Amino acid sequence: MFSGAVALGLSGTSEGKPDASPHRPISPMSTTAKKRVHPRPVRGARRPGQASLRIWSAAVPSGVSATTPVLTPAEKRTEFEQHSPLYHVVLLDDDEHTYDYVVEMLQKLFLMPTDVAFQHAVEVDTTGRTIVITCELPQAEFARDQVHAYGADPRMPKSKGSMTAVLVPAGNTKTA
Repeated sequence: MFSGAVALGLSGTSEGKPDASPHRPISPMSTTAKKRVHPRPVRGARRPGQASLRIWSAAVPSGVSATTPVLTPAEKRTEFEQHSPLYHVVLLDDDEHTYDYVVEMLQKLFLMPTDVAFQHAVEVDTTGRTIVITCELPQAEFARDQVHAYGADPRMPKSKGSMTAVLVPAGNTKTA
């Protein structure tokens, strides 16, 4: 247990109850603490004719580090490189939905302008798929679920449900 445990009332009996001593210090910095915490000069051996040089230090309570860790540039870069993996939300083509349906859905769900939504509608019709959004997994799952819950196209009688959207890892270019 660290030296401040007594001060915090953490040094208990075997049942885990705090020490009931009425004379325990309030903090490790109190006057009853055993360590001196005020700055004091460190005295060294002086030779005759040598100027007096005093070096100041402070007593540091046990368990407390007096140094701050310094990150090298390589360590700083790795901090920023640790991101969650990204996923593409890919809208798949079918013959049960009109361009108007696709444009309307993309505008409402993904707040796309009309011209961008129309470009996605053309792409899904010509290539069979389009990447609608790329984001982290929870947001990608939510976007896919929103597409699946959007409903059938009322403009086409043969439309039985929503369009299909799948999630593809963003690094996987073969299936995107």
